[in-house]
Amino acid sequence: MADIEPLKPSNTGWLVADVVSDTFAFSWSRTEVAPQLLALLADPQWQPYVVFPGEFVAPSRVVHGLLQRTEVKSSKRPLFVLLDGTWSEARKMFRKSPYLDAFPVLSLAPEQSSRYQLRRSHREDHFCTSEVAALCLALADEAHPAQILEAYLDVFSEHYLRAKQQLPADSQSQARLRLHNLALTSHK
Repeated sequence: MADIEPLKPSNTGWLVADVVSDTFAFSWSRTEVAPQLLALLADPQWQPYVVFPGEFVAPSRVVHGLLQRTEVKSSKRPLFVLLDGTWSEARKMFRKSPYLDAFPVLSLAPEQSSRYQLRRSHREDHFCTSEVAALCLALADEAHPAQILEAYLDVFSEHYLRAKQQLPADSQSQARLRLHNLALTSHK
């Protein structure tokens, strides 16, 4: 996470931690790397993927899906490394984190445009952190958590925008009802 990103009220990185139990968060610094992050990246149970647009990376590092089990040890689980920050911060984090250079770069090419409304990139193919996480979960055959994360982002965005207009939360909104129904199906 970029230095002040977790403090921004429009940050969606924390939504991921609410939905995905195996979430790890680290503050990023240009000069220091958290030893816990390095240990996590080296842990043999994981296959790290740096999630970043392929257009900024040497083509030899870019993958568009998860490596097949024959390409990595079958017991490895995907570990998606998401750079949580603005696009300029994420590019800087990517360029100035040489410890990530050994890992494949997962370049996502989603069919839809970003629905995130709280901060906008100038490009429709740039997504917020929780949208990227939902796409990664879907790639890892975790469709239900991906849907919950998408619905959670919709509720979060709706509440945020209503609060900015000093309106109360709408407990019967379509977004809220969708999240509620998805949460019910996960407890069955």
